[in-house]
Amino acid sequence: MAIVCRPARMDELQRADDIVVASINEFTEKRGFGKMASSRPPNFQAFSLTDDPDGLWVADDGGEIVGFAWSWICDELWFLAQLFVAPDRQSGGIGNQLISKTFAHAEMRGASIKALITFAFNNVSQGLYIRHGLFPRFPIYMVSATRDHLASTLAEPQLRLESLTAKTAGFDQLALIDRSALGVSREKHHRYLLGDSTTSGFTIHAASECVGYVYISDGHIGPLAVRRPDLVGAALAAALSFAVQSDFPTISAFVPGASEPALRVATDHGMHLTFPMLLMSNRQFGNWASYLPRNPGFM
Repeated sequence: MAIVCRPARMDELQRADDIVVASINEFTEKRGFGKMASSRPPNFQAFSLTDDPDGLWVADDGGEIVGFAWSWICDELWFLAQLFVAPDRQSGGIGNQLISKTFAHAEMRGASIKALITFAFNNVSQGLYIRHGLFPRFPIYMVSATRDHLASTLAEPQLRLESLTAKTAGFDQLALIDRSALGVSREKHHRYLLGDSTTSGFTIHAASECVGYVYISDGHIGPLAVRRPDLVGAALAAALSFAVQSDFPTISAFVPGASEPALRVATDHGMHLTFPMLLMSNRQFGNWASYLPRNPGFM
């Protein structure tokens, strides 16, 4: 029976996530990094499916899901959050079928910016994306350290965090911050994060001025955005100071190679670069010295 690429259904998202986790771990173990992914409830996938059903696709082989692709759109930005094929089915052209569906989503929505984050050591995928017009821009490093180590190195933060909730959020203000950092508004994604009980949101302040925002979940920092690149180091330090007050033994973040101040803060506080990712896009966009992504799917 021929494999059919069709729109994903809500009750298939957990199985799709299982394929993503298995594919990531099979790949990273082969490269000597060990297992990196673990299964989680597909909450953001479900949010995206409700928001824009045309962005999520499964490869169906006689009722068995053997591949999954997921993209989302904010303003003119189309972002490929995931594209994975089951480890034992990766030589049958399924990936090419799925990527055709995802790029059709971008064209249908008139997205002028196309982007994704992939493993820096996945040369096969990079070649595929380059053939589709997406080119490497800069690395993004996962950095981490133990909470106890960070607590012993952090000084009093220069910037102040204030709690951000769905009731208190000024979405126009958040949109201005996003546009200065990324060039697009991500209001719907703020609403998603502010509705996530496992995530804490904060605005970042210099004296009386709101200069950015940050979200922290399970000891992981991101996304973080600031109005100006010169603020990002102090913003990350403030986020680290809050994160070490949690019960999570490890504190982590994704830091773009384009953000020298953030990388300096991370390394100066003994955070280790655990593995490298890579931003790819069809053209330059945003100011990535001012933005730290949440993860490769959320951006």
